[in-house]
Amino acid sequence: MIKRKYLSYVLTGVVCLLVCGSIMVVWAAAPGSTSVSTDERAVYAGTSETSVALMFNVYSGEQYIPGILDALESAGAGATFFIGGCWAEKHPDEAAEIAERGFETGSHGYLHRDHSVMDYEENVREMRAAHRMIKAVTGKDVELFAPPSGAYCKETLDAAEDMGYKTILWSKDTIDWRDADASLITERALKDVGGGDLILMHPTEKTLAALPGIIRGIKEMSLIPSCVTDAL
Repeated sequence: MIKRKYLSYVLTGVVCLLVCGSIMVVWAAAPGSTSVSTDERAVYAGTSETSVALMFNVYSGEQYIPGILDALESAGAGATFFIGGCWAEKHPDEAAEIAERGFETGSHGYLHRDHSVMDYEENVREMRAAHRMIKAVTGKDVELFAPPSGAYCKETLDAAEDMGYKTILWSKDTIDWRDADASLITERALKDVGGGDLILMHPTEKTLAALPGIIRGIKEMSLIPSCVTDAL
């Protein structure tokens, strides 16, 4: 009985080490961590000296889309909306309005899956499904891909490249999906901001409240709030 008890402890410890190890691997691969991809196909920042990109990953918050578009238009600011395919299917009018009002659109996958654990064919299927839906509702082809949660692997980059996409990550994360604090969102967006930065946001109530201040802060630094393509 004693040996079985100690064996149980040992097995439990091994399982814990494996789980913790896998978590650390995922964390280390995440954008903004101490480990940055050396594959130049994953774009964390652009090269523009004058433009800063505003990017919105969209799988929810459709009620805030019109207000965000109004705020961008009134300030003469550009932005890129990375649209989830299933969201576009459920909210075709909002997705179409983004494109109709002249804002750049990209793909955020179809079902917000973890692309880092998908093989090449799975990545292609997910991207293709999103591409077809986004094009169907916006009338525009997709040339940019933002992997959900910033999770990707070599197969993701290969699939994106073969579909003619640039894989886009970010250099400034507002973490607005978690922290409903407009001042904190603004601070994170503007801290040490410079040309070529890609500022990640989502359609939330507090992001909408923060957006005018973010745009104003970028302009005060003699920078142009733009879409991703302009910042590259």
